[in-house]
Amino acid sequence: MQNLQDFRDYYEMLGVSKDASIEDIKKIYRKLARQYHPDLNPGNKEAEEKFKAIGEAYGILSDPAKRAQYDQFSRFWKQKGFPGGKQPAKDRSSNNGANGRSNPDVNPADYPNFTTFINEVIGVKDSRTNTRSNDANNDPFRSPKTQVQYTVPKNPPKAPRRDIEARLTIPLEKAYQGGLERIRLEDGRSLEVNMPSGMVTGQTIRLRNQGISGGDLYLKITVDPHPVFKIEGSNVLCHVPVTPSEAVLGGQVEAPTLDGPVKMTIPPGVRSGQRLRLANKGYPLEGSKRGDQLVEIQIVTPKTISPEERELYEKLRQIETFKPRADLIG
Repeated sequence: MQNLQDFRDYYEMLGVSKDASIEDIKKIYRKLARQYHPDLNPGNKEAEEKFKAIGEAYGILSDPAKRAQYDQFSRFWKQKGFPGGKQPAKDRSSNNGANGRSNPDVNPADYPNFTTFINEVIGVKDSRTNTRSNDANNDPFRSPKTQVQYTVPKNPPKAPRRDIEARLTIPLEKAYQGGLERIRLEDGRSLEVNMPSGMVTGQTIRLRNQGISGGDLYLKITVDPHPVFKIEGSNVLCHVPVTPSEAVLGGQVEAPTLDGPVKMTIPPGVRSGQRLRLANKGYPLEGSKRGDQLVEIQIVTPKTISPEERELYEKLRQIETFKPRADLIG
């Protein structure tokens, strides 16, 4: 029978205290997982083993029920008289209550080694044996005359099915186009997801069977603000600066869109703040429909001009008939 030399102190492996909160454990795990992830340490076997070890520790300590069983096992591990996974019956029954029965929650003496204990906690069958003991002396609930055999279930109970949520922040161009995107989850998994086009902030994408024990994974989308474009419902807004002469005379200017720059015509006498519409150049809708692109005109004046330009502006000021302040003077 093996002894318990393979016992692993999960608290020490993660570098947390035994009274650490779930949030503290999660924070430390995320930091260590990033540090030792195989993708960031290619060919480093030591980092790979470390990554597996902290994953095992996190799997136990982040689950309140498993953590409670582990803590109870740990208390027995260092007790005197517990070699080889066996403890004298009189020691194991020393905590008997008024009804003469010991605490049935966790009895480390039923496990030949630490690995067997952990496998049962997380629901993994030990292929080396399907029985615990046929010795009545090892059972605190039976008299020495009683013969009993413990059998490990053929189908150990699985962890309960649970949905999980993850947040994904993406640039506007990716949200608009969609397509394949590789994402990395906090538990170390890396998934390649075919994202839909036209994603918006607050949208949730469901990935079936990517949660816990066959549950679903829900990706909550956040679209990064863009320096040029702003989403307004199904429309895309952008600002296009024009010169005073372009605003007065009108004509063609180049405007940016999510599909690339396009030529558009502005009417003569366009005002600053006036919005022009580019049909079907906005955000995708259901089917093949799209919103529009709104182009807001901004008339800008140059800070420096050449002598020739100054001369022409002076002539224009002398002959222009437009009086924008006429209504302000009685």
